[in-house]
Amino acid sequence: MSVTATVPRRRRRLAVTAGVSLLALAATGCSGLGRTAVGPVTYATEREAVIQVNSPSVRGCHRIAPAGAHEVENGTLVDVILYRTPDCTGRGTTYVPTRFSDVTAPGSGPWRSYSFVH
Repeated sequence: MSVTATVPRRRRRLAVTAGVSLLALAATGCSGLGRTAVGPVTYATEREAVIQVNSPSVRGCHRIAPAGAHEVENGTLVDVILYRTPDCTGRGTTYVPTRFSDVTAPGSGPWRSYSFVH
């Protein structure tokens, strides 16, 4: 094997490595489209049922069980906003940072949906 034969192989390997690196970089750039909030959102309903949603999408509005929730624990890596309406609108929202929980005040009514701050 000559020295001149190893130069084209080395260039080919570098080109393949660069191509794979660019492909990986492009794939991670598009992965934000399906991003999830890593970890669970756990809530207790007014009927004392405990529901846990693991790694929900960070996009959109997430409805809580029809009975609503009176206690929510944000075990994800993304902050949550809780709403009293089923469509993530209106006033009376509650901000729950990552790894925190919140409980409704007596007589304030349950939360009915949540969204992520992203």
